[in-house]
Amino acid sequence: MIRSSGQSKITLVGRRMFILSAAKAVVVFGIVGRLISLQINESKKYKTLSDKNRFREWKFSPPRGLINDFYGKEIASNKQVYQLHIIPENSENLELLLFRLKTILKLTDKNIIKIKRVISKQKPWDPVIISDNLSWSDFSRINLFLHDLQGVEPVVSVARLYTEPSSSHVIGYVSKASKRDLKTKDYLQTKIAAGTRIGKTGLESSLDKEVIGDVGYKRYEVNAFGKRIKEISIDPGKAGKNFRTTLDLDVQKLSSKLLENKSGSVCVMDIYRGDIIAMVSSPIFDPNKFVHGINQKDWNYLIKHRDKPLINKSVAGLYPPGSTIKLLSAISALENDVFNPKKVIQCKGYIELYGEKYHCWKKKGHGYVDMREGIKQSCDVYFYEVARKLGIDRLAVTARKFGLGKPVLEDLLEEKSGVVPTTDWKKKYIGKNWYLGETLHAGIGQGYWQTSPLQLCLMTAQIANGGYKIKPRIILDKNKKEIFQDLDKFIADKEKISDDVVNLYEFIARFKYKSLFRNPENIKFVQDALFGATNEPLGTSYRSRLSKEELVFAGKTGTSQVRRFTERQRELEVKNEDLPYEQRDHALFVAFAPYKQPRYSISVLVEHGGSGSKSAAPIAKQVIKKVLEKHSQRESLRKSGDLA
Repeated sequence: MIRSSGQSKITLVGRRMFILSAAKAVVVFGIVGRLISLQINESKKYKTLSDKNRFREWKFSPPRGLINDFYGKEIASNKQVYQLHIIPENSENLELLLFRLKTILKLTDKNIIKIKRVISKQKPWDPVIISDNLSWSDFSRINLFLHDLQGVEPVVSVARLYTEPSSSHVIGYVSKASKRDLKTKDYLQTKIAAGTRIGKTGLESSLDKEVIGDVGYKRYEVNAFGKRIKEISIDPGKAGKNFRTTLDLDVQKLSSKLLENKSGSVCVMDIYRGDIIAMVSSPIFDPNKFVHGINQKDWNYLIKHRDKPLINKSVAGLYPPGSTIKLLSAISALENDVFNPKKVIQCKGYIELYGEKYHCWKKKGHGYVDMREGIKQSCDVYFYEVARKLGIDRLAVTARKFGLGKPVLEDLLEEKSGVVPTTDWKKKYIGKNWYLGETLHAGIGQGYWQTSPLQLCLMTAQIANGGYKIKPRIILDKNKKEIFQDLDKFIADKEKISDDVVNLYEFIARFKYKSLFRNPENIKFVQDALFGATNEPLGTSYRSRLSKEELVFAGKTGTSQVRRFTERQRELEVKNEDLPYEQRDHALFVAFAPYKQPRYSISVLVEHGGSGSKSAAPIAKQVIKKVLEKHSQRESLRKSGDLA
């Protein structure tokens, strides 16, 4: 019994020793396996994590590309700025750090709350910008106390600078990227760093992908506390691409000055190349205020201002074209053979149709006028009859051919198309039939028309060049250099184009300009009528003519009605200037210059300016003079600078 009991104990102990040894072996093999895994299989992972603790990488924004005018003058450039960044994970005591910064920079409690809110939404290793535009004294003070500010990074960077407020609308402005921007603009995923600004409007927005550049990197070695020891490497990134525009800053400045204290637009275009020489919208705004974040007071001023300074009226402002549409009414009627230009109509100041009166702007009428006099004196009654015979649909076809009802440029995303009314359009969007009375109103540019000043400038350019389609541009492009050089040679031969206009038509046609006419004589007729409107007595813009032969221009005034005059107001002979500002008519003027050898077209709009002859034409007169005086300088630079 005793022997049996002893053997069982030995067996039990042996089993336990075996199990214990097996367990030890499992543990040892597990430890060895783990060591092998850590040192061999996962060595790269832990080396990377170790390097992450040892090294820090800092992304920074490169300079945005420059935007210059035609002569190389900077419109949008860059300036040096001082910034203050912090990386929350590099600070042992974030509350203490913020308290010290509050004292040094005199930050308010509101500023501190805003900073904390930003920190809470970001990853702890992402930099947070405390200020992106420090003064030199504040920047120096930060550097003086830098040894006590763990996690703080003073940065010398660049920020956008706009040198010419007159170009604020066409160039646009930059600001911080919003969540929507990050979602809708894929290219930003690899181009965003702390302090990066992106284009919001104008060319800054449409060219943003190329202007923004590629981010740079700085790599530092840090100690156990996250303090920098030395710089390891630096990748400067890539500065954004520079662009040269067709704009002339001198013409921009003059146009902006002439529109001072007015709401309106001035557009100037090369009638062959389509170059936008000037595109000014008034009132202007200071785009520099958006770079570092506009304050509430300035923002409220901009959005509540009566004249809407943030709207680019040249492309996003839509207005009835008024009497400027009579040019297309005449061309369309002649092209469709529905009206004889020699036909004489008596204007008594109004006509009656189905019991309703349709008034002419001249109360007592113009007497007997033909089509040339009708354009020259802007007789509404004459063009009521033209429109009645022509019809709205045929007029709409001509209007679209000459550039109305669709965007003119590809470079400005905020550009609006406008409206060219037709019978189908009214049925689709208003749900009603078209009436004959609406055709009469459309024939003089009232009613449902909605056009931008740039569209009217393009319309005039294509009339001035003989009726050929051009593609306007605002960014210089050398692709058309060969065609333009041949055009230069032809235009230089003054003898050929001074009288023989058909030769010019044939030349343009050879270089694949699409014709917008059936008979070139119809275009020539309208050109001659525009000459009369500006340079002959009784012409609506006669008072704004230029007498020097090389400066003579041809143009057409227009009045865009805001509110229909009542019979009572007509009886009392109420004038536009007697009405409240918001009820006054818009003033319009379109022209081309010089008359004998046209090179430029212009459109001027003055919101609530009354008549085009009083408000818009005098502005156009001064701008045209400036443009023509600079023509030779522009041409010689283009040829010597190898520009298209």
